[in-house]
Amino acid sequence: MAKTRIGILGYGNLSRGVEAAVALAGDMELAAVFTRRNPEELAIATAGVPVFAASDLEKHAQDIDVLVLGGGSATDLPEQTPACAKLFNVVDSFDTHAHIPQHFAAVDAALRESGHVGVISAGWDPGLFSLARIIGNSMLPQGADYTFWGRGVSQGHSDAIRRIPGVVDARQYTVPVPEALEAVRAGEEPQLTDRQKHTRECYVVAEEGADLAAIEDAIVTMPNYFEPYDTTVNFITMEELQRDHSGIPHGGSVIRSGSTGNGDQRHTIEFSLKLDSNPEFTGSVLVAVARAVARMAAEGATGCKTIFDIAPAYYSPLSAEELRGHLL
Repeated sequence: MAKTRIGILGYGNLSRGVEAAVALAGDMELAAVFTRRNPEELAIATAGVPVFAASDLEKHAQDIDVLVLGGGSATDLPEQTPACAKLFNVVDSFDTHAHIPQHFAAVDAALRESGHVGVISAGWDPGLFSLARIIGNSMLPQGADYTFWGRGVSQGHSDAIRRIPGVVDARQYTVPVPEALEAVRAGEEPQLTDRQKHTRECYVVAEEGADLAAIEDAIVTMPNYFEPYDTTVNFITMEELQRDHSGIPHGGSVIRSGSTGNGDQRHTIEFSLKLDSNPEFTGSVLVAVARAVARMAAEGATGCKTIFDIAPAYYSPLSAEELRGHLL
């Protein structure tokens, strides 16, 4: 059976995670990487795979079964995914929750016009955590949802710190408040604010002679990012940052707490992740979703889908018989 030909747009941390996952998938092969950089100067990990300019995507539309987009949700994916959906079956990891409906509509229109199929907002949140939420709500309709992220590096928050004048580099960790997490796990169904659920830890390398007090104030008062939370700022050296904070770990938990019958029987559903590498794990999810997209395309599906619309068997390389025999 021919392998599914995967293309990757972009070559940052997430795309390298996708590349690593494709290398482990016996039913897939990396066909090409597309970049906005100079293709001749980009060295990728997979030997023998061509690197093309992003502007040449249309020239290779017949060479790719599924294109996985590795760009960011703020500015890249809102433009790239609808544009690429006119040429390819697509998968992206768009994660700005409030804007998912409008992103879906734009991608769906492009896919239906081109006759392709795609999935947006794949990953672990949105993605696997979304599945946990829909299962919890369906099985325990009388109850409450809670999502905790971390302890893990938030790349967006870290980038926000790096944009402050006087900052050389930074890492920001999102940390669940232990008392809130334990109360939820105990089935108490507390009403929690953002500040009561998470704290933020910042590790900052400042320029020599920079005003540390001004940097700290700019961080803790930053609207949306840090102001709603209890935030700790730690100034460290570049050597300490590279030694102690070079990884990109993350994870978290989705918890549904509820009751059945007349309310006297309590139940808790919890789905948790602990990730050494956020981009490598997310890349693995995107590759499994790409397998599902290839199967849906072979069946003639068109339009935009989400993680909710895919039968679980479509993610797996195993046959239906193997799944029933080993995983059911």
